[in-house]
Amino acid sequence: MKSETIAIHAGYEVDPTTKAVAVPIYQTVAYAFDSADHGAALFDLEVEGFRYSRIGNPTTAVLERRVAALEGGVDALSVSTGQAALNYAVLNVSQLGSNIVSVPQLYGTTYTLFAHILPGQGVEVRFAESDHPTAIERLIDDKTRAVFCESVGNPAGNICDIEALARVAHAHGVPLIVDNTVATPILLRPIEYGADIVVHSLTKFMGGHGTTLGGIIVDGGKFAWREHDERFPMFNRPDASYHGLVYTERFKEAAYTARCRSVYQRTTGAVLSPLSAFLLLQGIETVALRVERHVENARRVAECLRADHRVDWVNYAGFAESPYHALAQKYFGGRACSLLTFGVKGGFEAGKKFYDALRLVKRLVNMGDAKSLACHPASTTHRQMTVDEQRKAGVTPETIRLSIGIEHIDDIVDDLDQALHAACPERRSLLAAG
Repeated sequence: MKSETIAIHAGYEVDPTTKAVAVPIYQTVAYAFDSADHGAALFDLEVEGFRYSRIGNPTTAVLERRVAALEGGVDALSVSTGQAALNYAVLNVSQLGSNIVSVPQLYGTTYTLFAHILPGQGVEVRFAESDHPTAIERLIDDKTRAVFCESVGNPAGNICDIEALARVAHAHGVPLIVDNTVATPILLRPIEYGADIVVHSLTKFMGGHGTTLGGIIVDGGKFAWREHDERFPMFNRPDASYHGLVYTERFKEAAYTARCRSVYQRTTGAVLSPLSAFLLLQGIETVALRVERHVENARRVAECLRADHRVDWVNYAGFAESPYHALAQKYFGGRACSLLTFGVKGGFEAGKKFYDALRLVKRLVNMGDAKSLACHPASTTHRQMTVDEQRKAGVTPETIRLSIGIEHIDDIVDDLDQALHAACPERRSLLAAG
């Protein structure tokens, strides 16, 4: 099936008992056992089934199967937020004294996790000078356990060369973990280009309506954990907490997700509620349609901003002069995402005036909503970083991040025009005419 069809149908058949076409919300904590032996088999992971909703739930299971199918993975684990997904994804391959190598262009909270939280837990994160594969490779050593990137940096807008990063990671025997939140599987399926693990904040484009927190980890099922036993003994050697279970023996290509669920979600509990899973499934049904409109609106906004005398610069991968234009051609079929950044002439103060004058476009820190959204990263999502750290992440003091929604393009452009007039009343406008 094509992505548009997968988003509506994958992972669910008509309920055999009620014949419900919509996915039921299984609002239950626990599930009855047929017998003591049945309960024991469930807890020993010997049979499939549900035992407690902290570990698995029929509603969240549909969400997991659907997103895994969209990304081309073998299995998935849904969790309470995108940040929980990222944390689990990294911890699942890490050990005390190991390290992760990351690109520098990161979402602000991801940077905080990597720079300040994980090191306190004994996992070093090494930030490369750029997203170029050679910069990543220089930092990999025998203690490295994964390479990490955002397929599209938030808010930098850089596009990572997934295929090249995967080659570098695999040459050193480690997996590539990709945050695909901005691109979504509608624009890019990183597993097809060699990525091993894909994470999403389902809160953003996949849910699409700014109502529901959620995250997911998708296992590509192709990384050879058995061939790298010294780096990843947790998958290949008996787990004492499960009576000596060996994940690669029991779960084969889905060993990564099985361990993530059994070790991290079961014991630390960042669980997605059944109602949240249901709401996210409603959003996913229309993600392909929304992304199409997001992308087209963003293209027209970027072109208008570039032509306007009140705008100093526009960072948009759809422009031929963008350093990421060729990668947009390769990975997105010539399209560019609906996340873009720009600077108002007049710098930081003019940018603040523009931001404060917005009427239709909402001022907040979410993205991927049906509504158009604006963010000033230096004072919000990346506020905890130094100016130098912000610049490495693609943030300057005047940067405005736009997440272009699905409203009528004329209304979006009109609002940007009046806000630019408030910021730069003396400069000539070309925006509204665009």
